[in-house]
Amino acid sequence: GVWPIQGLEMFVGKIPFMIAVNGSTVMLPCTYSSCIGIKNLYFNWQFNDNGTMQKGVVPHVSIFRDRVDFVGKNDHNNISILLWNITFEDGGFYTCFGRNPKEKGRNHSATFHLIVVDELRVVDNTLATIIASAVGGAIAALMGFMLLKNFTLYVLAKIEEKNKECLVTSSGIDNTENGLSGSKADSKATPKK
Repeated sequence: GVWPIQGLEMFVGKIPFMIAVNGSTVMLPCTYSSCIGIKNLYFNWQFNDNGTMQKGVVPHVSIFRDRVDFVGKNDHNNISILLWNITFEDGGFYTCFGRNPKEKGRNHSATFHLIVVDELRVVDNTLATIIASAVGGAIAALMGFMLLKNFTLYVLAKIEEKNKECLVTSSGIDNTENGLSGSKADSKATPKK
């Protein structure tokens, strides 16, 4: 069979977005891997697809945007960048772009979404907690009812089974103790008048 060869892959993490406060410093992650090896990797970061944050191979990193530092280590497959003192204008889509010459010019990219806010808001989960508690309580009550019902049916079935056993044994009583006919007791002659 033919085995496919995995080329260059770019990753920005499992969660491809970040919410950050205006004026903070954030790291935009990007790593890469390749099963066919990498030689002279070319990469750049693009902001909102306009190419304003281009970077080249380490150690020739050139930055075309203020407040941006390259913090990745190319020998560790990391090409992450750091954005200092972000503003609302920094919010948008950052694309980590790479090209491996071994793949004859094939391009690869991954996109990270940065959302800049005035302040982080604490989410009030009171309503969700109340709903979850109510649903959980209803499920617990239903399960308790079903268990009680099944236990009651089990007890009633056992009582009915025991009553059936009593009826069977009482109808087949051996009347030998009463001296009735068919009994195993000694037959006595009937008194004559």
